[in-house]
Formats: sequence, structure tokens, C-alpha cells
Amino acid sequence: MIRYSGFRLNNGLQVFVHEDHSTPMAVVNITYNVGSKDEHEDLTGFAHLFEHLMFGGSEHIESFDAPIQEVGGECNAFTSSDITNYYITLPSSNLETAFWLESDRMFGLSINAKTLEVQQKVVIEEYKQRYINQPYGDLWLKTLPLAYRSHPYRWATIGRDITHIENASLDDVRAFYRQYYCPANAVLVVAGDVTPAGVRALAEKWFGDINGGASNLRALPQEPRQSSARFESVEADVPLNALVKAYHMPGRFQEGFFDADLLSDILGRGKSSRLYQSLVKETRVFNRLSAQITSTLDPGLLIIKGFLNPGIELEAADRAVEEIVSSIAENGAGNDEVTRVKNQSEATQEFSEVELLNRAMNLAYAATAGNPEWVNQDIHRMKKVTPEDIQEAAREILRPDNCSTMYYLSNPHGNN
Repeated sequence: MIRYSGFRLNNGLQVFVHEDHSTPMAVVNITYNVGSKDEHEDLTGFAHLFEHLMFGGSEHIESFDAPIQEVGGECNAFTSSDITNYYITLPSSNLETAFWLESDRMFGLSINAKTLEVQQKVVIEEYKQRYINQPYGDLWLKTLPLAYRSHPYRWATIGRDITHIENASLDDVRAFYRQYYCPANAVLVVAGDVTPAGVRALAEKWFGDINGGASNLRALPQEPRQSSARFESVEADVPLNALVKAYHMPGRFQEGFFDADLLSDILGRGKSSRLYQSLVKETRVFNRLSAQITSTLDPGLLIIKGFLNPGIELEAADRAVEEIVSSIAENGAGNDEVTRVKNQSEATQEFSEVELLNRAMNLAYAATAGNPEWVNQDIHRMKKVTPEDIQEAAREILRPDNCSTMYYLSNPHGNN
């Protein structure tokens, strides 16, 4: 249970306070309600670009990191399809430093030709290292547009095409900042050795005078129900053949999410899962094989991904996976299996909430998604799932016509 209190400033900034006086530390976490799904299809990668630009200094502070380091703190950020999240961890006695820095870059981020050029080069180099020069690096980039045809989840956070970042103009970048980086489109969570009164005073002082802007009211194209199986085959200079199967499933806070989550755990979480036991340990079709979910706010994907052992044909490996998928849809899961994955899930969540930063981020994410109290409902929702629910989810999600299959073929002379 994450206990919190909250208030909203006149400019629309939502603020939540989570008190934990067990250590003299504090976390200042600010989540902007903008992710890669908010980008124009011809201007992708901007949310991720801003993750870098926000550390490039402002009109008043040349270096964002230096003041944090001087007071014994740390900072970082991440971008997803749905949000962009920034956080600072520091001694609570220096809490105001974090407010000063976060408010300053919300108010007056330095976006000029020099800073843009520097961060463009950083992002382009990241793209090359992680997606072009890394074996299997473009696997996700190719899977997403196969699974999604309408929703902007069809491109990754790095962008649909790196030329969008290479050719980004100052006007486009500044417009993105003005639209999304404002109080009305942000959630601020302050956690740790703090008090609600102290946080309110600092929030009013440092954020209260910033122009509120507008919250992000989305009207995104929704992905229609998939009605036929999809398939794509590519070749690349990689050591082993790989198989990816993507199935549409409910979004993070939607009905049926935990049915699908536990289904994926039964299929492919760890060495006790069905896929591992049958196809890695026993028959050795794969040397690695797992199932996972994307946990996006809008309907996401249940992904089965594996790397084949040498000499195994992709078609045979695909059939072997399909047999296990069909079995759970037809016969369901046993009580012992369901209990095991529930215990794993509960332990993972409780362990994650040991960290103060995780509590702050989870609270900010739920609030940004629409309801801060969702942060305390996950375990209850998960515990309510029955074996019957999981079988029903398997029948709906693991339908052959709901599947997008990617064959990633090893070819020493292949091109991505």
C-alpha cells in the first residue's frame, strides 16, 4: 500500500506526496503525459529526443546535472510509448534544489541550434548502436508495424525513421515543447522524508507562476480487432534464427489485463514456464524462449520470442510453439500453475515497492493514466484472477487470427 496525499495548483499541475521518514532521502519525480504515441507519423522520435534535450540546460542554468551532484543527488529519465518520466533522488535537506531545477526546465528549456544539434547526434548514435549495429537490434522495429496498422504504437520510442530526428527543425522541436511540457500536462510526485505542507510550499513557490498550458486530450486512431493472421520474414547477419509471435491484449489498467499478464507468465516466465520446460529444457528446439507483455496504456501485446538452436527449422519451431499455445487455450491452466505465477507476481510487486523511487514512479504513472488509486489496486486485481479467467483470456488473445508472426532468419550475407 502506497499512502499519499495530493493537491492541484491553479495552473493545473497535479502534486502527490508520499511520506517515508525511514531515511533522510527524497525523490522528486515528474511525469509528462506525452510519449511516442503522441508524435506525428512524419515527426517520430521527438518524445525520446526531449528526454535528452531536458538535460541540456536552460536559459538560466547551463548544466542540469552539476547542481544535483553538488548536493549528493542523482537524476535520470526514461521515455515510453505513453509517458516521459524524469526523476531526482537526493538528501531531503536539499529538496529545494530539485524543485528549482525541474521548474526551471519546465519554464525555460534552452532549445537553440547548438543544443539541438548536440542531442540529435546523441540520439542518432544511440539508434545506430542499439538498433543497427546490434544483432537483432531492429527486431522490435520490424515487429511493431506488423502487429499495429492504425495505432501509433506501430513505431518504437526511438522513432519510425531516424531521418525524422536528423531533419528535426527548431520550430518543430519548440512546438513540441510548448504543447506538452507544461504544468497542466504533468504530474509531480515527491516522496520520502518530506511533509505535505513543505511540498505544497515549494510547489507553489517554484511552479505556481508557470503558465499552465493544456492537458493532453488524445484522439488517437484505435487499432481495430485483428481478424487474420499476419506473417513476415526477414534475413540478417545474426548467429541464430529467431521467432517472434505478437498477440493483441488489453491495456495496463483495462479489464482483463491481469488475466493476460498471468497467462504470459504461465507460458513463458522463467524456467518453470510451459515454453521453457517443453521447448528449451526437454526438446531443445530453442536455446532461449520467453513470453512477456508490453503493459501499454492502450491495448498492448503479448509477445512470445525465442532464439532457435542450430539445425532447427523455423517452421518446425513455430508449430511447436503453436501446440503449447493451443493447449492452454483448449485445456486451461492448473490451480498449481496459477498459484505459482500469482505468488511470483505478488512477490515482484512487493519487492519493487521496497525502493522509494519505484513507489514514486508507480504513483506518478497511475495518476497520469487517470487515477492515482490504481497504484494500490494491482495486487487485489491480480489475486481475483481465476484459472477460468486465464483460459478465457487464452481463447481470446491466443487466437491464430490475432497473431502476427515474424521469422528472423540467420543469413551471414543478409540485409536488415
